Amino acid sequence: MSRPAGPRAKIDPVSLEVFSTAAACADWASLAATAQGCVACPELARTRCTVVVGDAPPGARLALVGEAPGAEEDRTGRPFVGRAGRLLDQVLAEAGLDRSAVAVVNVLQCRPPGNRPPTGTEAVRCRGWLERKLDLIDPELVVTLGLSSAVAFLGRGVKLGEIRGRVHSAGGRQVLPTYHPSAALRFGPNGAPLAHLRADLAAAASLTSPT
Repeated sequence: MSRPAGPRAKIDPVSLEVFSTAAACADWASLAATAQGCVACPELARTRCTVVVGDAPPGARLALVGEAPGAEEDRTGRPFVGRAGRLLDQVLAEAGLDRSAVAVVNVLQCRPPGNRPPTGTEAVRCRGWLERKLDLIDPELVVTLGLSSAVAFLGRGVKLGEIRGRVHSAGGRQVLPTYHPSAALRFGPNGAPLAHLRADLAAAASLTSPT
């Protein structure tokens, strides 16, 4: 079983099976192929078009962890390719980060119906996949995008406005929480979420730049 990336709820037998299956994947290609058959969350397995495993460029120093795929991601099998993804690409570029050199994954691999937030049970059942991905990527820094992602690492009860902008230690990883690009879209170009997202990704760029 891979090492924990942060606080985790009680694990049921289904989640334990996922941890075991994911931990047995020796590399990214094996994990990506195996994950396509995951049915740990019956509702998500029934309604998804595809499993969105994520992007893991070799040597990535930075990993972004979003919440769950949306409709466009579910259709294409790629993370962050809709409106929020285009904004994320823009803000990454502003920070001097090339999207093609950044690992991008989600708390969930499957789109929740209606783009609802992940449930606690779904997050726990998908946790084995997430942790194995991070083990394989081995980034210097993890940036969580949105509250659901922050909770997955730092536990329930956290308030994004209070924890963002600072690096936290979680399960042996360095974690920098920030807002999800969808929040930046929702509050507009002059809203605080976009300003914070820009500042936090600029900080992430500084923290992961080669010395």
